[in-house]
Amino acid sequence: MRAHQIMTRSVISVTPDTSIVEAANIMLKRHVSGLTVVDDRGKLVGVVSEGDFIRRSEIGTGRKRGRWLRFILGPGTSASDFVHEHGRKISEVMTASPVTITEDTALAEIVDLMEQNNVKRLPVVRGDKVVGIVSRANLLQAVAGLAREVPDPTADDDHIRSRIIDAMEKHDWCPFGLNVIVRDGIVHLSGVITEERSRQAAVVAAENVEGVKKVHDHLCWVDTMSGVYLNSPEDDELAKAG
Repeated sequence: MRAHQIMTRSVISVTPDTSIVEAANIMLKRHVSGLTVVDDRGKLVGVVSEGDFIRRSEIGTGRKRGRWLRFILGPGTSASDFVHEHGRKISEVMTASPVTITEDTALAEIVDLMEQNNVKRLPVVRGDKVVGIVSRANLLQAVAGLAREVPDPTADDDHIRSRIIDAMEKHDWCPFGLNVIVRDGIVHLSGVITEERSRQAAVVAAENVEGVKKVHDHLCWVDTMSGVYLNSPEDDELAKAG
């Protein structure tokens, strides 16, 4: 399998001048743990993740280094820490020049890059523009192993996937972080919903695409107020059976 066959196409981006408060609210509202950062021409310039908000002065979690360690590291490190903990713009906390992949990057290579660089997501670029993102998930390693033994999705599977995404993205009930995987006409839907009726709408939309044989529901429901989440009924049944 390749990146374009599993990536999320709807990428949420901010600019280097976006405030940290605004970015944090976007992540909370859209239930994502990371954002791409693009300039005014749409060129990828960085990424920001929830980890970038851990060491912040507002919540008293600034890094505390002993005097001897500060002496060894020098004033440059202290200056960088200060900017990261007190900065007000995304450009001051983001990871610049992030590791990227292309649409044709193999899934096994994606997993290797994530492990080597200790990252949870990789932007997918075409030239210098972001066209998708691949996030680390619990099943990523399993999918990568499966891809070595099972033939890649066919061209028909790729067309089915594109038609399903197109059918859903135009609706306000479309799951956040929608991901669609198709193998031999069998569809796996994943993403986040905040309204249970969106689950049935998503499944019906997929079932109505020509060539779809079966739809598996892996959509996770999240309560926007408490943050409580529930796996799909199908995944719960699989967990009980296991």
